[in-house]
Amino acid sequence: MDQQQNFFTESRKKIEEYVNDRILLLKLQSAEKISKIAAVMFTFLVLALLAFFILFFLSFMAGQYFGSLMGSLYAGYGVVTLFYVLLFVVIIGVRKKYIEKKIIDLMISIFFEKSNDENETEADDTAE
Repeated sequence: MDQQQNFFTESRKKIEEYVNDRILLLKLQSAEKISKIAAVMFTFLVLALLAFFILFFLSFMAGQYFGSLMGSLYAGYGVVTLFYVLLFVVIIGVRKKYIEKKIIDLMISIFFEKSNDENETEADDTAE
């Protein structure tokens, strides 16, 4: 009887260790995936900020250029504004089909990406 109780006590300890290890693994995997998503978002933010400044100064240049061609700064900046309004309408029209789908696909691929440990575990399982 003592041997059987010892077996159950050891089994319980092993199961608790296994569950704790699995929880730690899930926490580490979640932290890795969240950090990848944060890195992608930070990179996107920096690139968007740089693109904003480039576009901002190019818009001033275009406004001045069209203003000098048309003889009126109002008309020059009006042409640039019209271009942005048309661009806005086009982006609103295609955002669901192209833009949102690509962002969603990127986030899903990052979140459900398999790590090397998971690939090795699957390879071991299929070999048996």
